[in-house]
Amino acid sequence: MSEAAAIELFDLTAGYERHPAVHHVSLRWPRGALAAVVGPNGAGKSTLLKCVAGRLRPMHGVVRGVTAAEVAYLPQISEVDRTFPVTVRELVAMGLWRELGPWGRARAAQRRRVQVAIESVGLQGFEQRTLDTLSGGQFQRALFARLLLQDAPVVLLDEPFTGVDTRTLQDLLWILRRWHDEGRTVIAVLHDLALVRATFSVTTVLARELVAHGSTAAVLTDANLVRARHLQEAFDEQAEWCDRDAYPSVPPVDAGEPHGHRH
Repeated sequence: MSEAAAIELFDLTAGYERHPAVHHVSLRWPRGALAAVVGPNGAGKSTLLKCVAGRLRPMHGVVRGVTAAEVAYLPQISEVDRTFPVTVRELVAMGLWRELGPWGRARAAQRRRVQVAIESVGLQGFEQRTLDTLSGGQFQRALFARLLLQDAPVVLLDEPFTGVDTRTLQDLLWILRRWHDEGRTVIAVLHDLALVRATFSVTTVLARELVAHGSTAAVLTDANLVRARHLQEAFDEQAEWCDRDAYPSVPPVDAGEPHGHRH
């Protein structure tokens, strides 16, 4: 694993078909951070994560300190096709794709790593099961095993605990803490604020624009959460494309006043 750099977003605007989902976001995650991204539904959290992962090109601004090759990315479970006819072992082995390429064949040592990853998430005995036979928690365990094999310095997780039982949650949190102890940068989109407060040291509150970013204790305040809800409720889906030249200043990385243009 290479050493992860700090990840910086500078004036990032991103979205789909010229409709921004996040606006003028500037912030910095330190190397080795265990960080959460929270906010109302539709706040642009997944869009932000996809930009960091290199899966979505920003409309404006830049992401610095990380390349797509340095990222292990877990999309929302609803975005993964569970009808694809592969077994648990085959899914997990996809984590070796960067090593093997599309036509490479796993050697004995790599096959052993696949098995170790499967056992690390508690799925021994499920190797030949197809994805459509797994529970939500079992499927998420398999996806985490695939991440383990990627051995990336940056791990991005989009709602990683959706639909999992309590035991699976605790097992997957143990993996997150292990990644953090190893010095990897872990950033997760989450909804459970109690879990965020108990586990994550850095938090970003997003509501199409940056509401607050910093230590979890300082950021997860009632005032910031209320402001995030109000910003999201006020968002105008029919607003014109925002003109960056009219708003040249970069928003602060901590809570502050909204920058005022109609979204």
